[in-house]
Formats: sequence, structure tokens, C-alpha cells
Amino acid sequence: MGNRKVLVTGGAGYIGSHTVVELFQAGYTPVILDDFSNSDKKTINRINKILNTEVKFFEGDCGNEDYLEKIFLLEKDISGVIHFAASKAVAESVQNPLKYYDNNVGSMISLLKVMNRSDINCLVFSSSCTVYGNSAEQPVRETSPVLPAESPYGNTKHVCEQIIRDFSFSKESFKALSLRYFNPIGAHPSALIGELPIGTPANLVPYISQTAAGIREELTVFGNDYNTPDGTCVRDYIHVIDLAKAHIRALDYIFQNKSAGYDVINCGTGKGNTVLEVIKTFEKVNNLMVNYSIGTRRPGDVEAIYSNVDKAKDLIGWQSSLTLEDALRDAWKWEQTLQK
Repeated sequence: MGNRKVLVTGGAGYIGSHTVVELFQAGYTPVILDDFSNSDKKTINRINKILNTEVKFFEGDCGNEDYLEKIFLLEKDISGVIHFAASKAVAESVQNPLKYYDNNVGSMISLLKVMNRSDINCLVFSSSCTVYGNSAEQPVRETSPVLPAESPYGNTKHVCEQIIRDFSFSKESFKALSLRYFNPIGAHPSALIGELPIGTPANLVPYISQTAAGIREELTVFGNDYNTPDGTCVRDYIHVIDLAKAHIRALDYIFQNKSAGYDVINCGTGKGNTVLEVIKTFEKVNNLMVNYSIGTRRPGDVEAIYSNVDKAKDLIGWQSSLTLEDALRDAWKWEQTLQK
């Protein structure tokens, strides 16, 4: 797509940093905006090391309209935006919902207002499969019902999708895609960037790798009496590199597609794995043991959710190619880098 310039909000975060790398390698010019509230400044240097170049970055809050205006004025030829920046801890969102509505929904509105004033009409939004709630329909399709969210975090993603959709109706030239992520795992094969959980990990794979590294004493599997192959919850685990590449295909599609509008796409592998399958696979590919025990069910956990990815293949020509084994091998390499 030539040397188009793309603003990446939250570009120093887990998925954002991997997407910045893929953007550059696909011929785009990424510009990072991050306030480092949920990321590490060292990630910028690590991205630069992978790419052997310096990526432009701005430190600031994408909810600050004045600051966004300055970026769009300084970087006059920005063609589109990938919007990752958001608070994302489910448990915290239950404890502090106003923070999540203020940060996630507020920044979405601010970004769209400034994009509108700057006449930037291409957006890829980082959404989530949480919008499907506790769906009885498996695998979930984009046409599956959007059910009441299990958390304020999940609801902010649904609200942001609605805001983008409504805005796209109001502006004929505006084009946007929301990518509904399933469960991103793994790290860059260089082991220079990966998931950086703050405090106790909320996600399964960082908890597994930290337990394997001896940082955590034991991993608790929350329930083994679900109606699944081994009684543990089923999720759709996608390698973060595959997910990053989905954003490139989404941008390509938006820039190539003459007709404007809004759409949503599932980003998963199209298959589910149980918690125990993930643990056993991690042990196998990395030749080590993980200390885990079976606990009681955790309130709010969905029994099973995995994606139908036909639309992603048909609309933007994307599908995952990396395996669960690849992701868990890369996750362990990254964990070992963190411990050095």
C-alpha cells in the first residue's frame, strides 16, 4: 500500500507493539502514541531494535484532543489510525467502572472528533469477543447476538463499536473495521517484545510462564466440571503475530475499498482449546513441568467461546497460520528474556 503513515494509539502495548513491527515490515510508516500507563517505555527501543530503525513516537493521552490535534498537524500526512489504547483489566473494570468508561469510551470519542476535524477517514478498532457475552452459539459468528457484557470492560468495547458505527453513518467518506479479538498469546520470535502484565497476570499464558519460571508458586485452574472435553474452559488462542497481521490486512482493505462504511470481523483461529490442553502443550513444547491445581469455578467465566473466521478470510483475505505450539514456545522464550 505504498508508504502510508498510520497513527497507532497504544502502540507500545502488547498487541500494539507487534502490530507496529508488522506495519513497518509491510511498507507502512507507523507513528506511535502511548502514555505508558499500561506499557513500558523500553518497548520503543525494543521495536527499534527489531526493525533496525527509529519509529516515531509521541508520549501522551489519546483522550487529550489538543494533543491529538498537535500530532495530526506535525504529522501532516497520516492516512489512518489503529486504535488500541484502552484500559483492559476485566476485574479492575468491575471495581472501577467509571475509569473504564472515561478512558475507553472517552478516548474513542476524542479520537473520532479530531479525526473528523483533520479529515482522516480510515480507522481500525481493537475490539473483543467479550461483546458476545456468554453466547450459547459456538463457534460465534459476527452475526451472533451481542449479549450483555460480563464486565464494564466488555461493555466499553460494545459501546465503542456502536459509536464508530453511528459516526460512519453520519460521514459518507468514513471507513472503519472493528476487529473482535479472541485470546492473543505468544510473543515476537526475537523474544524482544511480548506480553508485559502489571502485577498478577489476568491472562492464562503469562500465569503459566511465570509459574514455570518460579515467580508464581502455583497455577489454579478454575473448575474442571464444565461441559467441555476435559471439564476446563475452552478459549480460542491466537498467536499475537497472526493478530498483528490481521490489522495490516484490515488497513489494506480499507485503503483499497472505494466504498465507505463500517464492519466487524472476528480474529481467532476458528478452534478452541481447553485450559488443560494449553498447560499440557506448554509443558510438551518447552520440556518442563508446570505446578498447577484444580480449584473451584471463577464467577463470570464463560464455559466456552471460539470463533468462526470465514468472514475474515472472505472480506480481508486473512487467516491465522501459527499454531498453539508456536505461541507457547515464543511465550516461554519471552519469559526467559524477562528473567535475565
